[in-house]
Amino acid sequence: MNLRLKIAGAVSTIALLATATSAIAQEIRVWTTETQPARLERQQKMAADYEASTGVKVQMIPVEESDYGTRATAAFAAGDLPDVIYYPLSFALPWAEAGILDAEAAQEVLDDLGADTFAPGPISMAATPNGIAGVPVDGWTQMVVYRKDLFEAEGLAAPTSYSSVVTALEKLHNPPEMYGFVAATKVDENFMSQVLEHVLLANGATPVDANGFSGFDEKKTIEALEFYKTIAKASPAGELFWKQSRELYFAGKAAMIIWSPFIMDELAGLRDSAPPTVNDDPTSRELAKATGFITNFSGPSNPEGAAWAASSYFGITSDADTEAAQDFVKFAVSDGYMSTLAIAPEGKFPSRNGTSANPSEFIDGWSKLDVGVDRRAPLSDLYDADVIENIVAGLGVAQRWGVSEGQLGLASKIINSQVINRIVRQHIDGEIDAATAVANMNAELAKIE
Repeated sequence: MNLRLKIAGAVSTIALLATATSAIAQEIRVWTTETQPARLERQQKMAADYEASTGVKVQMIPVEESDYGTRATAAFAAGDLPDVIYYPLSFALPWAEAGILDAEAAQEVLDDLGADTFAPGPISMAATPNGIAGVPVDGWTQMVVYRKDLFEAEGLAAPTSYSSVVTALEKLHNPPEMYGFVAATKVDENFMSQVLEHVLLANGATPVDANGFSGFDEKKTIEALEFYKTIAKASPAGELFWKQSRELYFAGKAAMIIWSPFIMDELAGLRDSAPPTVNDDPTSRELAKATGFITNFSGPSNPEGAAWAASSYFGITSDADTEAAQDFVKFAVSDGYMSTLAIAPEGKFPSRNGTSANPSEFIDGWSKLDVGVDRRAPLSDLYDADVIENIVAGLGVAQRWGVSEGQLGLASKIINSQVINRIVRQHIDGEIDAATAVANMNAELAKIE
């Protein structure tokens, strides 16, 4: 074989290899925790839309959230991570620190799209020294759900703070016809843990700092515990959790509860398994129209307030075809964003508000997405525009214990221990005073590593 033929053969081989490499780059893998069939189908449709516009195939791989930790660690060790992972906040900083996530790649996406087009809360919660751990996709915040019609009739200010709640109790608490509140008091329920963290965050009380466990500040925590005892005393007797709070509110027997946004479609009579019983029509929208929602909640030591939030992200992994992964993520929170949020709009507030040209584009689009199970309707048909704006605004001040301090893992162990629940219940029942409750919590929680 002459030299020219050898060169030609070599060039041909290189071209074939390049073509093969290009073909491989035309498919990316995405892990998702949205494993329910209907939700997975909607994600696959969004992926199909992306393939139709780019030619890049996206394989959506359902993975249970409970398996994420072990599966990601194993895939990282094997060099076989997917290109993109849709994940909750709890994995953001640990995975970034472990090298599973490429924070620089995610930061490039955020910068290209415009960080100012996203809610600031989810960005701050996933910030690392090398960039953001993932691109914020969606989230939700705990909310004070209240009878706006009753508040307006009594000339009461909306329950945005400890003091406004207490003032409202004086006017509206009239058991058994109307309970002022239905506070979580069942100590072995995670619902109580979430509600307590929401209330304590509202007053700036946290058990951790950048160095680890710090103990609860006595003044802030006493204020929070006394407030919680007040709302518990305005609640029915017994061990209460999400079930009783929803049932009593739906029956028109509670003026205020704390709940997640997943209550919003049920309030409007769109789910047969949880109908409003305030009147004889289980499909009535009357209660939804009479309800207000408060996300940013404050205590006397933290007048700016806070909102307990769950937040989810698209992370680009260290094994990714980076450019392809970045392009898909951009699509998923831009042209494909309504399909991304349509998976479950009532629990997926948009983390990206809009674009530079139209700052509210995605909030407006999200409000028109159908919610519900047995019947469906857009949120904008069920709730006024000011209600929609308020609940989305909560993501702007979204917080969780340990996130900004880099101690989310420790904070999670503290919450899951249910020590706080148990001691708060002792305080509610009059077994110990607030100062003793703070001291006991700090002593027990200090043992958690």
